[in-house]
Amino acid sequence: MSRVPGWLLRHRIIIEPYLGDSSTGALYGAAQQVRAFVDEQTRAVVSAGGEQVTSSSTAYTAPGVTAPPLSRVTLPSGRVTTVIAALSRDGGGLPTPDHVEIQLQ
Repeated sequence: MSRVPGWLLRHRIIIEPYLGDSSTGALYGAAQQVRAFVDEQTRAVVSAGGEQVTSSSTAYTAPGVTAPPLSRVTLPSGRVTTVIAALSRDGGGLPTPDHVEIQLQ
């Protein structure tokens, strides 16, 4: 297994994991700063619910990072966005960089 090289993770993002809803709104866990490579490109993706939605950014992180759908993410620009899906990209032993792809609204 080959992890994405740390020198490629040039950005820092802040992930606040979505915990659920309360009577006052969404609940989030403790914020954690994560090294990532952020690609601000608009593209169509499919959400966990099966709907086609527009993703305005994608963050690539090291394996093991968790970001449940609806988690709040602060990008290096200061823009706050929401996780559509977090996908584990594992090469299965091939010489490709294993990573987590976080699709953001």
